[in-house]
Amino acid sequence: MSQMLNTGVRWTIHDVKLFAENEGTRYEIVDGELFLTRAPHFKHQQTCGRIFRQLDVWSESTGLGEAVINPGVLFSESDNVIPDVVWATKETLAVTLDEAGHLTGAPDLIVEVLSASQEDLRRDKEAKLKLYSSRGVKEYWIADWRSRKLEVYRREQNQLKLVETLFSSDIIISPLLTDFSCTVNQFFPV
Repeated sequence: MSQMLNTGVRWTIHDVKLFAENEGTRYEIVDGELFLTRAPHFKHQQTCGRIFRQLDVWSESTGLGEAVINPGVLFSESDNVIPDVVWATKETLAVTLDEAGHLTGAPDLIVEVLSASQEDLRRDKEAKLKLYSSRGVKEYWIADWRSRKLEVYRREQNQLKLVETLFSSDIIISPLLTDFSCTVNQFFPV
């Protein structure tokens, strides 16, 4: 469940550092707009874990990169997000991972798992899509565990464009992930 704190203020990472630590609460900033996210649904988290597992097993077998759940991605002071899952090549990690363990540039693939609220939908399908597109993310997946579908956006002509919508029995492959494939159903809990 997400809530946008829109007060006409342009938020930065310095503002968020002043907030009290609150277990289960995440703060994200997209283009200066602050989003507060509470602990997501159990099946949302299961979906994140299943997608991570598929990417992680493939990454270990190929040695081409690393997958991680909920990394901090600090594009700028006013663009600071925590995607559900990311994957990056070793080369990308070498130039974007800072000493504090945050990505400071675009990972190659970002995955967001949808939550139920309209605000969450707007954040993932509009604000984050625009941000990831402008920052050079090569591929963006939006997973919806309720309808068991996966929207795949790929970089075309310098922006992310929806190239396919896959359902449970469809197979996901990607030019970004050499020889990676699995059925979309493997991403979603029973």
